[in-house]
Amino acid sequence: MGVQDRAAPELDELDRCVVHALQIHPRAPWTLVGEVLGVNPVTAARRWQRLQEAGLAWVTAYPRLYDPRIVVTATVEVDAEPGAAEDVAQAIARDPAVPNIKLTAGGRDLVAAVQTRSLDELARLTTSLFQRTPEVRATRTHVSTGVSTEGSRWRLRSLDEAQAARLEAALPPSGLPATPAESRWDELDTRLLELLSVDGRMSLRDLAAATGTSLTTLRRRVQSLLASRLCLRCDLARPLSGWPLSAVYFASVPGQYVEETSRVLAGVREVRSCSISAGPYNLMIDVWLRDLRDVHAFEAHLSRKLPRLTVADRSVVLRTVKHMGRLLDHDGRCVGVVPLQPPSLKDSAQLHSFVARSPAGSQ
Repeated sequence: MGVQDRAAPELDELDRCVVHALQIHPRAPWTLVGEVLGVNPVTAARRWQRLQEAGLAWVTAYPRLYDPRIVVTATVEVDAEPGAAEDVAQAIARDPAVPNIKLTAGGRDLVAAVQTRSLDELARLTTSLFQRTPEVRATRTHVSTGVSTEGSRWRLRSLDEAQAARLEAALPPSGLPATPAESRWDELDTRLLELLSVDGRMSLRDLAAATGTSLTTLRRRVQSLLASRLCLRCDLARPLSGWPLSAVYFASVPGQYVEETSRVLAGVREVRSCSISAGPYNLMIDVWLRDLRDVHAFEAHLSRKLPRLTVADRSVVLRTVKHMGRLLDHDGRCVGVVPLQPPSLKDSAQLHSFVARSPAGSQ
């Protein structure tokens, strides 16, 4: 029986608290999670396992999006032939350099995120990727020059302030940005990114076994990666979040106000991510909303809060096909993973690195 054939379990308050705890501290020990939530650690672990196996929640590692020495990101608007948007989405979803794909209504059929190591690599990738997809009619690429907020900072808000503070206090200290030497990926780094992008909570012992590395070396390397080059995030199938609708706004402000405006947007609850881009719009804003009526209500709210901001266009997301390497079904549940890879290794030779998700959640 496949994942899509099984009824999704309801999320109770404990489920939501477990997810919120891992949103704050994605690799928190179950002993800590249990203490914070006031439950047996085994109970917390079992709740997470159930959510993960049902494709309802997951933890992912990915390259730091706000450091251009590690990754160059871009948003690509795609116009497809009539009726071909789904086929185009499935074709490009196999590429690990395309972590996010949304089917949208409005002035574009798809919005895709692309990650590469350099502008030159971005040019080569977008050319080769879309040229070999015959149903693509046109593309428009917007290079990101900054990320003020992204999905790892979004919270369910099921824990109280004291509980959240205990988890935050247990987080490893943040490291400095990667040095030029640290931004180069070796074979072990690459394998760890692939493994942690599939299961961001994979134990150090399992990581050591999978890479043929001593536990001491492995622990040191994982600490280094998470301090300088990798981020972790805990995601929940969006329909279960209480914010079932998603939209993308394409907006602009005068250049001298871009940084200030992006910081304000980062503090707006509905804003899931906000990137500064080079192109006809200098701000691209992904939001989660309650229902369709909020699409224009939220825009009106932005206009009142940020009078210099002009929303030039907007698109409602019909379906998210891929999210940070996770392949999603029509209910937003994870049904497969395309492991992420360091941008410098994302070329045509890597397109077959696909891991299908089984109903039991094994990889």
